[in-house]
Amino acid sequence: MKKMNKAAGILAAGFFINMCIGILYAWSVFKQSLVEQGWSNADASMPYTVATICFALSLLVAGNLQDRMGPRKVLILGTVMVGLGMIVSSFADSPMTLLLSFGVVTGCGIGFGYACLAPAAMKWFHPSKKGLVNGLIAAGFGLAAVYLAPLTSMLINTYGIQTSFLILGVGILVIAVPLALTINNPPSDYTPETPAGYVAKSGAANADMGWREMMKTPQFYSLWLMYALASSAGLMIIGNITSIAINQSDLTQVAFLVVVLAIFNSGGRVAAGILSDKIGGIKTLMIAFIMQGINMMMFATYQTEFTLMVGAAVAGVGYGTLLAVFPSITADYYGLKNYGGNYGVLYTAWGVSGFIGPVVAATAVDMTGNYVMAYTICAAMLAVAVVLSFVTKPVGAIAAKKATA
Repeated sequence: MKKMNKAAGILAAGFFINMCIGILYAWSVFKQSLVEQGWSNADASMPYTVATICFALSLLVAGNLQDRMGPRKVLILGTVMVGLGMIVSSFADSPMTLLLSFGVVTGCGIGFGYACLAPAAMKWFHPSKKGLVNGLIAAGFGLAAVYLAPLTSMLINTYGIQTSFLILGVGILVIAVPLALTINNPPSDYTPETPAGYVAKSGAANADMGWREMMKTPQFYSLWLMYALASSAGLMIIGNITSIAINQSDLTQVAFLVVVLAIFNSGGRVAAGILSDKIGGIKTLMIAFIMQGINMMMFATYQTEFTLMVGAAVAGVGYGTLLAVFPSITADYYGLKNYGGNYGVLYTAWGVSGFIGPVVAATAVDMTGNYVMAYTICAAMLAVAVVLSFVTKPVGAIAAKKATA
């Protein structure tokens, strides 16, 4: 019972740390305030762009570090960097200063923090709960959007942008760093309790591969492409939902769609995690790809408040599924020993999608004045992902088949 309480405590701490370091979701509010102060859109957007790049790259480094030295030290460093980056941003008086403080320091801190939470939590739970654990951890990051945007807006309206950076930075240090102190790997002799009636899945990883071995398997490239293509489609909608609503409807108040998307994004992570534990990760992804593909083909017809809410909700669930299921599949296929480094390599697909999604949307609008071409391109990318999900088999299953041939 004591060990189960410890496992639950690790999971809860990871969830709340992600709610703190999901500060990226507040940037749209900071950007609007900076533009109102006279900054150009390009200057106000650049810290966020740099932060997402640093997030993806630092995850690659931090994943390998936490595999070697455990999660606690790396996680403490990450949460401290996020908080200090925000505090230093409160003194920024130029685009370059903010690019370095928020873009580089906070962005790298988010990557260092995010890299440690899922691997540590998964080691405390039975392998049959990988999906649930990843879903809950990822949901914390997604839920940050629900409270951080309105909180940041209130702070800026009350105290101004500089003080808002300071308050949020101090808040992260006060809340996230103490929680980071509670995160660690289980003892070497720890064995999580096996659920009643559990039957091991065929094809599960029977060896812990490093990232070099992982990249020699065809499954890695299939997973990477699925992740990049599906994430691009999701991020195209997420990054443009308010513009899409204004373009396709006569609505003037569309900010509620951001909240709808965020809630279903987070809920989708938990639901997809639970589903993947029951039917497997690849089947769960296949369902998400098909659902999102149909949604993309229909999106141009969404012209009312209700249909736009449905479209945003489906897009949120589809995108959230990726952030919960791909970590579980990485652990299933390649083991937990080197999971941090392995998932860091796979996560570069998300980093690439952060460029593809916005470019697809911007190109479509510049060429045609609407998003129809963007929906078509995204639907085609999701169709490729569906095909890949049909042909991708577990690493262990293929190895077993070769051994018996």
